[in-house]
Amino acid sequence: MPTTILTAPGLGGSGSAHWQTQWEQQYSYQRVQQHDWDHPVCTDWVQALEAAIAAAGPQVVLVAHSLACATVAHWAATTRHQLQGVLFVAPADVDRPDFPPEVVGFAPMPLARLPFPSIVVASTNDQYVSLARAQQFAEAWGSRFVNMGALGHLNAESGLGLWPQGHQLLLELLG
Repeated sequence: MPTTILTAPGLGGSGSAHWQTQWEQQYSYQRVQQHDWDHPVCTDWVQALEAAIAAAGPQVVLVAHSLACATVAHWAATTRHQLQGVLFVAPADVDRPDFPPEVVGFAPMPLARLPFPSIVVASTNDQYVSLARAQQFAEAWGSRFVNMGALGHLNAESGLGLWPQGHQLLLELLG
């Protein structure tokens, strides 16, 4: 049975210039749909993720960006589903005091070791997570850590296009 790749965007979703959207178009990956991209509630996002994974079949790899990384960490603490792996990209630090107030219920960030292979990818100048905090997430989750250098939040504004370096990391998870 083939592996299903699911993308999980963060706050606001991923627009047409975002590498997640471009991967969906280029490689036919499927997006986890959220009811409200702009006023996320953790329990709602976790339920939508659970439903998407259940519908996708037994072999799933997730590609989570920003707030979706926290969604996956919360989901992992409650689910019975197994994943082939997760690529966590620019995991937003939901514990920051200046985190957007429209984001509800994502703090504290779960820091339990994850039961599946994962890679945390971060940037040295991400406004939503410090490099040290992203490394802390990787260590706690048992993830490999990759520092991409000064690329901001690794989103559309970073100008990554199809982001071949990120796709190579995904292929490594696929084994």
